[in-house]
Amino acid sequence: MKYLASENVWLSKNVYEDAETAYYEKLSKESLTPLAQEVAKARQKLIKCRDTFSDDFASASSAGNIDTGAFKFIEKKIVDFEKSLDQVFEQLKSLALRVSAVEKLSSSSQSVHEINLNQQPQINPEASKADDDDDVDLFASDSEEESNEASKIREERLAAYAAKKSKKPALIAKSNIILDVKPWDDETDLKLMESSVRKIELDGLLWGASKLVPLAYGIKKLQISCVVEDDKVSIDWLTEQIEAIEELVSSEDVY
Repeated sequence: MKYLASENVWLSKNVYEDAETAYYEKLSKESLTPLAQEVAKARQKLIKCRDTFSDDFASASSAGNIDTGAFKFIEKKIVDFEKSLDQVFEQLKSLALRVSAVEKLSSSSQSVHEINLNQQPQINPEASKADDDDDVDLFASDSEEESNEASKIREERLAAYAAKKSKKPALIAKSNIILDVKPWDDETDLKLMESSVRKIELDGLLWGASKLVPLAYGIKKLQISCVVEDDKVSIDWLTEQIEAIEELVSSEDVY
């Protein structure tokens, strides 16, 4: 105990530091932002790791338990890595030599191709003249007669096709119309109203089937269909003719 009292060693330093850190963290807890809190936590972890590592290293040094095999292993890995780098550099060097050789070969072949293109073939004027003589048609009269006959045959066929097309009947555009003819009241004679409507006649107008359809309050309307040729019968003209039957028809609708 006498020797321990004379030693100037603070054995409980970590306890006092942790207490001081906790005290100041408590004071600044409300003013810290989330980021500052994370930084403070990380700082405490680093301090703890440092103290733990220092204690472990000190104990290992005192006991003489430092593993020299790990250092030898790392040294061996570094040597192997340097050898691998040397091999990569050698391969890159050989690849560069191959690329330069290929570029020289391609440039030489391109120059030869350009020389061949620049060498124009010589034209013999006598040979060209002979070719022109060979192109002379000695039988032009016969070819002209054949072309005249072919054009004559073509004109005859076109005329026959036009005549055949003109004989075909032209298409007639027709429309199917449904008329709703409404009487004035329930006392209107619907049979007389239908006969009056069917008396409307015109070329291109064909009346079809009819029926009585309930309207409201016991009143029925006449629903009658017809087919009209669009070029001959106008829908407006037909509605005007039906509305002209004023004593029987109050209104009409077209569908």
